[in-house]
Amino acid sequence: MAQKAAKQQATRNSAILKRTHLTSLAINFLFAILRFLIFRASCTRSTYFLYFILSSPAFAIEFWLEKIGRPSTTSNGELKKSGEDLEAKGLTEYLWDVLYWSWGCIAVASLVGDRAWWLWTVIPLYSVWLAYTTFGGMRQTMAGMAGQDGATANGGGTSNRQKKLEKRGGQRMQYR
Repeated sequence: MAQKAAKQQATRNSAILKRTHLTSLAINFLFAILRFLIFRASCTRSTYFLYFILSSPAFAIEFWLEKIGRPSTTSNGELKKSGEDLEAKGLTEYLWDVLYWSWGCIAVASLVGDRAWWLWTVIPLYSVWLAYTTFGGMRQTMAGMAGQDGATANGGGTSNRQKKLEKRGGQRMQYR
């Protein structure tokens, strides 16, 4: 039972990566079939250009997730490294969001045409919103740590014992 958590992580990562590669293959194959064979009349040079430029971040993210998440084994089959957690919060979660949105844009562009690539502009807008909310939450946390919020200004920082003593008119505590 040695390294049980690492083995479970390796199994989860392998399954996630397999599902990711199959989904990417299916979506890109769908685009190739629909745009290059069925809707060939509306397929122009800009279609090729937009596809390669706007799907390259999805390929780069998929490669990066493969690199950090793929478990590695020794020559005799023992687990050497389980890989990073592909379900982690933070940057990994953001990468999954961008990957899913890119796949959605490719799928819609394969059905609708080149105008659907404008959906891809949501990704930078999402990045700005995510950075703003992260910074706003961090700013509120720092203000709370410094005692600048309303709760500490109107006596929210005193304990129940201190409040009872003050209510009875007892000794007041002075802090330096």
